[in-house]
Amino acid sequence: MTSNKILLQSARVISFAFHPLMIPTLGFLLLFNSGLYFALIPWGLKKMILLIILLATGVFPALSIGLLGLSSRFDLNMEKNTDRVLPLILSSIFYYSGYLVLAQWPVFAIYKFLLVAAILVQIALLFISLRWKISAHSAAIGGLLGGFLALAYLFHKNPLLMLVSLILIAGLVGTSRLILEKHTNWQVYSGFLVGFLIMNLVFFFA
Repeated sequence: MTSNKILLQSARVISFAFHPLMIPTLGFLLLFNSGLYFALIPWGLKKMILLIILLATGVFPALSIGLLGLSSRFDLNMEKNTDRVLPLILSSIFYYSGYLVLAQWPVFAIYKFLLVAAILVQIALLFISLRWKISAHSAAIGGLLGGFLALAYLFHKNPLLMLVSLILIAGLVGTSRLILEKHTNWQVYSGFLVGFLIMNLVFFFA
């Protein structure tokens, strides 16, 4: 019994730590520390970018979901696939707002591509959620891995530690969603594949 409680608690912690709304901020942090040419920008500018990303892809979407939770008609646990439609619409709007702000700044295009890819993942999840429940957690971490694999190939780099870490995190996230019984195996696999392919293709062909 104790081991089951520890397992469930660990799964909750992993799901919270790598929540989809935090993955874009994590992605920007990894880009800033990638050692590639687009990471060579002033720290002051990095902080401003991180603030915009955190607000647009994390804080504002989370607040909007919290406000939805004030209504008895909305299930904060989002057990049904259709419960996710409105939060995904709101998140997409906030993501796009962040992109519009970033587009006005003299920053490398790679940062804008990351947000565009994240928006496309949100839109894909939105349309799928109209008919079927899919794991947004897996899509988010799968997208992060897909994006950095594309960058590694394009720039002929081998960030082995980063890639291995992301693969392990993806496994932990997917497993945590299964332990918590939030998704089936196929919902986890499909989410990962959607995020991975969209981010990989955007980065590869941008």
